[in-house]
Amino acid sequence: MRVSGISYTTSFQRRPTRKEQVELASAVDKAYELMGTKERSSITHGSCFPAYMRETFIGSPYGNSAKEYIKFLSLYGFNSIQLGPGGELQKDVNSPYKSSAFAQNRLFINLDELTTEKYGNILSHETYEKITRPLSKTEKNYSKTDFQKASEIYDTALKEAYKNFKTNLKMQDPQAVELNDEFQKFVEKNEKRLDEEGVFKVLSDIYGTDDFSRWESDGELISDLNKGDATARKRFDEMYFANNEEIERYKFEQFLAVKQIKEHKKWREEQGFKYINDLLVGCSKMDEWRYRDAFLPEWEMGAYEGNGVSQRWHIPVVNPKKIFKNSDYELNIGGQFIREKIESALEFCENLRIDHVAGLVEPYLISKNAKDEDLINNPLYLKRKDVEKYISELRNPENPNEEYDHYWDYPKLIEKLVLPVLAEHGIEKNDPIWEDLCSYPSRFVKVYDELNLPRITNLDWTKASDVVNKEPDNWFILGSHDNIPVIRYPDRKGTDENGREIKYTRGQASWNSEYLAKYLNPDDTQKNIEEIRKNKKNLYENDDRAIVMAKFAELLTTPKFQISFDDILGITDVIYNIPGTENADNWTARISSDFLDKYYENLSSDNPTALNIPEILHDALISKIDSEIKAHNYDPEFKHEIHSKADPVLEKLKHFADVLKEKEE
Repeated sequence: MRVSGISYTTSFQRRPTRKEQVELASAVDKAYELMGTKERSSITHGSCFPAYMRETFIGSPYGNSAKEYIKFLSLYGFNSIQLGPGGELQKDVNSPYKSSAFAQNRLFINLDELTTEKYGNILSHETYEKITRPLSKTEKNYSKTDFQKASEIYDTALKEAYKNFKTNLKMQDPQAVELNDEFQKFVEKNEKRLDEEGVFKVLSDIYGTDDFSRWESDGELISDLNKGDATARKRFDEMYFANNEEIERYKFEQFLAVKQIKEHKKWREEQGFKYINDLLVGCSKMDEWRYRDAFLPEWEMGAYEGNGVSQRWHIPVVNPKKIFKNSDYELNIGGQFIREKIESALEFCENLRIDHVAGLVEPYLISKNAKDEDLINNPLYLKRKDVEKYISELRNPENPNEEYDHYWDYPKLIEKLVLPVLAEHGIEKNDPIWEDLCSYPSRFVKVYDELNLPRITNLDWTKASDVVNKEPDNWFILGSHDNIPVIRYPDRKGTDENGREIKYTRGQASWNSEYLAKYLNPDDTQKNIEEIRKNKKNLYENDDRAIVMAKFAELLTTPKFQISFDDILGITDVIYNIPGTENADNWTARISSDFLDKYYENLSSDNPTALNIPEILHDALISKIDSEIKAHNYDPEFKHEIHSKADPVLEKLKHFADVLKEKEE
């Protein structure tokens, strides 16, 4: 195992040597094997990846920086990364959850590769170095994405790359000819989508916005075109041929993005490392325009808030009458849209996180015409049903006594469409991360229970002991990309029944010190067990970091878990996303280019906030083997056998936990 590449030499931290890395990786893998932990994933969205060699102001999950980050994660036993949605961003919108479900994010193209012989040197070194900047060391252990700056430099770089590609092709440069052969095959495979997306890009520039509702008649252009309207055909062709150069460049950018994604997937397969794509419940304005007839015209999707103002997401809702054509579940345009989203998300990734599953069963509707003040609740939190409601509450305008989704097509959507498509890709229903963290209306609960789908269990408010054995197929988390760093959880404030401000984390049963002391030390027959638990309990009660690390040890005992990148690396000063807010800092937090130095420096400091994986894995392994011993009624033969396997691993983990705390002399 080699972890290198992104590093600045420091004199005050100790990291494993190359020889030690081999031993460490072996010990970590054996520990997870003994515990039966199959899935260990880091939540790291594409823009969060570190810079490599030069700063392009945004991360990419597909280049050399991604490889270095994956090597680091692999060293500590992670075998996958859960990405965010990786589609082309909307104009002036940074949220990946409003990106395209089909077009790839051009800002993830690795510009440095375009300067190489492999790509025919279509981007000059001079331009590359002019528009990017050298890496620099900072005092902070994080960086930030600058979406505007990134967009500007990618405009410059990709325009030059396309121009040079065309010039080289005219000169019959062998590399350009080979690249063009690949390009033409890509275009042929995706021609209809690329043509439509290209025209959308042109129109969005003409109107200065992606919001096609402000495009006059062009807002319905694709809808009219699909109906065979001759005027729409003429308008589309005029836009296409008048802007052919710009559209061809867009196609070439998409080709470059996909080519690099495919190459990175091949490398990951060799490493045995998976990417989990985020199947966003919504889509971009570009996708909505292309599938205009698939959606409800007067409603958008949001999220119900029982004790506050419901969230407005401004994303379209598939019309239930457009999901299936008949009782044989032949797909209508809405169903085809959903199918194509799933297939696109799985084309270059190995698994899925299915965003907001409730949106596939019982979406919450917000009227497009509602004003923000219409959603403000009265003291009883009563909702105005004329502006917000679940789709099961939507009535047929022709018969107010009849539900609009009369045939219950939404409740059938997962069973009749989603699961079969997943099965076609070799993914069983227990494999994906089903993001069910939402409100639980009765119809959603009924469908979810009937299908027996796994859930996400958040150990922030649930004890692992209550869930692991009952629902072993769940994915477990402690924090996510939508939370403050977990190390700050003990400082969270709330109010008690008398309205007084309190720190509420320690008051929750899932954070109870006595519970954690016993869960992580379950062997009742162990010598001095009561004293051990008492000491641990006292430690957890008086040391915020200790109780947080105990919770992470609890997390590592689960069969499938996720940890956000900021928690792994000890980033405490920024929050990647604050849900339900329009915050300029949302989606900007990013791993620093010198993250390796910062990580090891953090662990060797007097106040570490990063995760010392060997240390918490050591505690998790003790918990698991002692639980197994207890489950076998303390059988001496079994106890001897399991300790003969586990003790050498525990010794190695303890050794490396101490190594990571050492200060380099």
